[in-house]
Formats: sequence, C-alpha cells, structure tokens
Amino acid sequence: MVGVTGVVGSIEAHGVTLGYERHPAVHHLHGCFRSGSLTAVVGPNGGGKSTLLKGIMGLLRPLEGRFVFNGVNRGDISYLPQIAEIDVDFPISVLDTVLLGHWRRVGAFGTLGPGLRIAAARALSTVGLDGFAARPVGSLSGGQRQRVLFARVLVADCPIILLDEPFTSIDTRTTADLLDLVLRWHGEGRTVVAVLHDLDQVRRHFPEALLLARKAVGWGAAADVLTEDNLRRARSMGEAWDQAAPVCDVVEP
Repeated sequence: MVGVTGVVGSIEAHGVTLGYERHPAVHHLHGCFRSGSLTAVVGPNGGGKSTLLKGIMGLLRPLEGRFVFNGVNRGDISYLPQIAEIDVDFPISVLDTVLLGHWRRVGAFGTLGPGLRIAAARALSTVGLDGFAARPVGSLSGGQRQRVLFARVLVADCPIILLDEPFTSIDTRTTADLLDLVLRWHGEGRTVVAVLHDLDQVRRHFPEALLLARKAVGWGAAADVLTEDNLRRARSMGEAWDQAAPVCDVVEP
C-alpha cells in the first residue's frame, strides 16, 4: 500500500440536514473535517452520528444543504459500518471479504492479480488473522469479524476513513490492536472520522471531536468540546427532541 502522507482533502458540511421520511436526524450542520484530522463523533443515542456518516457516503441524501469534498471524492472514502449491519449469513470467505477493499481499483469486472491478493494476505496478517483466509466470515467471533473489516479498510488504502462504532462489542485486546491501526492511519496523514461512545478513549487519543445531538453542540479540539457543560447540554437536547417534528426550513448561519 502506497500511503497518502501529505494533504489528502477535507469534508465540509454546509447547512446539512439529514433525515428519514422528512423527519430530521441531523439538523443544519455546519463545519469541516479538516484534511489529515482525527475526529471522534460523540453524543447521545439517536443523536444522528451514524446518520451523518451515511450522509457523507451518499447512502442518505441531504434534505437540505450539501457536503463539499475538497481534493477528494466519495470514491476516495473507505467506510466501515457498524458490525451489527454485516450479514454474517452471507457465504463469503475472510479473504474474499478483504479483497472487496480493492473495489475502487478494479471495479466490478476487473481482475484481481497476484499483487492484490498478496496485499490482502498482508492486511490479514497485520490485523492478527494469519491462517484465517479460507474461513467463512460467519464462523468468526465478533472481534475477529471486526479485524476482517479493518483489513478490508487497509487494502482499500483510501485517504479518508469513516468508522461507525468500530470498538463496540469487542474485547479489550482487539480494541487496543485496532485503535493502534486508527492512530497509524492518522500518522500517515489520512483523514479519519470515528463514531465513538467511550469519552475517556476519545480524550486520550482523538485530538478533535464533534459532539452531536441532532445539532452540533461543539466541533473542534476535543478538550474544548467535551466539557461538562456541553455534555449536559447534549444530553438535554437528546431527551427533548421531538421525533415527529417536521424538517425546519430556516437555515441557520
């Protein structure tokens, strides 16, 4: 993998509202994931964190506003969904799952040459899954499946990486190993955005944070965002939000 050290692009949100059936889940978001930044997206359950990542990926069209990609496009983004969204019953091997990370290079009808297969094998070794290539993904534990998904991100070699709850329901050792990979990606100059719940983990390892409770409560340096006042405000906003409220048509400055 060649790496992407240097400027890799940023993602801006310009008044973005995202929702389902015209009900907002993310409301009038303004801000920027800076090029090469490492940002944790935190907030109460139902606060729109996963929805935001889906909006960036184009899986959900904004009800209002737009995302702007500087120096990159959506094809330059690697997305790791929540592990609960993975169909473990689908009959696919560990190696074939990792090889899907080469999609942006070869497309639907391209040829997977020896070099790409070697890269996939190396990625499996990096995440501690030597000897697992032929096993069905459905036979793995939750932590092992998450390692497979991280190996797929490795071979994709994208300048921007979105991770949705990457450490949920996995053991401490796996969390530590995968967190090391996240920090390595950041050190290579990639832009990394991760939805997380462990605030102590965020404070220790993530320089920037977006505190999201449908609206942005704070976005910037983690130490400035994750204050007790902001966290209290986010909790109260999450509790007070009306699920049936219509989309607001007034764009905030």
